Amino acid sequence: MGIFNRGVNKAAVSPAPEPTVKAAAAVGSGSFSGYGTYGGYTSQQQGINFVGAYYTYYEGEARNRAMSVPTISRARDLLASVIGSTQLCMYMERWNENEGEMEQVDLAPRSWLRQPDPSVPYSTLMSWTLDDLFFFGRAFWYITSRTADGFPASFTRLPAGTVTTQDQSGPVWFAPSSEVYFQGGMIPPEDLVQFISPVQGIIYMSEQAVATALRLEESRYRNAQSAMPSGVLKQTGGEPLSAQELADLAAAFNSARMSNQTAALNEFLDYTETKALPDNMLMVESAEFQAKELCRLTNIPFYLAGVNIGSYQYTTSRGAREDLYLFGARQYLDCVSQTLSMNNVLPRGTYVKFDIDDYLAGVMEDAMEDMPETTRTPDTEPLEN
Repeated sequence: MGIFNRGVNKAAVSPAPEPTVKAAAAVGSGSFSGYGTYGGYTSQQQGINFVGAYYTYYEGEARNRAMSVPTISRARDLLASVIGSTQLCMYMERWNENEGEMEQVDLAPRSWLRQPDPSVPYSTLMSWTLDDLFFFGRAFWYITSRTADGFPASFTRLPAGTVTTQDQSGPVWFAPSSEVYFQGGMIPPEDLVQFISPVQGIIYMSEQAVATALRLEESRYRNAQSAMPSGVLKQTGGEPLSAQELADLAAAFNSARMSNQTAALNEFLDYTETKALPDNMLMVESAEFQAKELCRLTNIPFYLAGVNIGSYQYTTSRGAREDLYLFGARQYLDCVSQTLSMNNVLPRGTYVKFDIDDYLAGVMEDAMEDMPETTRTPDTEPLEN
């Protein structure tokens, strides 16, 4: 006979599933401070001995959750592409009496300028340094070797997510810390280069915006799993069905609808489609608005995140590079270059800077190289490729 023709004898409402509560296991993390002993090492030795032990490195849960939001991931990667592809150059300043101003004189670079960390490429180190500045508002390089004059010769990055400071709790960092702990052990501050971002890290600056984006993504994911179109089965006659019979009825109807183009109902049932269209269920307008909010948070132009903003959407490749540099990346590049120009890294009177002109001009040079040559004969003849 089937469920559509069986008799019923009492009224009932299909209950909602009971929420499942999972117990969270508390994980304790031990820590220690000062110069006590731990496993046969002083705390200072313990911190230094973990440098380069990459299995202990991590970026932090808050950072990883933020990176799961597409707009934030896009913004981070765009900014990283600027610093990772822009080389550092070295110079000194000299007074030009004729012009009445300071002029920059190029210098031969020190040995580490092209590859500060011998174990990873320049672009990798710089991109992940920006990652730390972008999310945490600070970054750390550990000095692994020095030249004969006592200045650094090589570095390695310490992920900001694994570094704590006892003299500053954050989230605003006022100056380089004198009590830096890495994996529970103190690192001598004189062996560190500490980059302090001019803007606050985004995991601290606007937690609600990131949390809203995460909740929005969760809602869209749930809605994407729903069969389209969704609707409501309503009993219009006969004896009321029990809770279990209502659940079985809905399951049978869904099964029939998924496996056949037509699902059959008897005279006691009516099916009403909801007005939930695909763009409504995926909350397209909400996602667009939240993408703009995150562009404001990460300081990148809307159109670089793929957000439609009308006539301003059109721009040249050079214009896009200039906007990305001016509005988003410049503050981080200035932070890195100015920190590496300080007297604990370079001799007094020498400085480094990013060759941003080469970065901005690079796309035009590439375009000119890829462009086919054109020749023009007398005015009566057309252009030839």
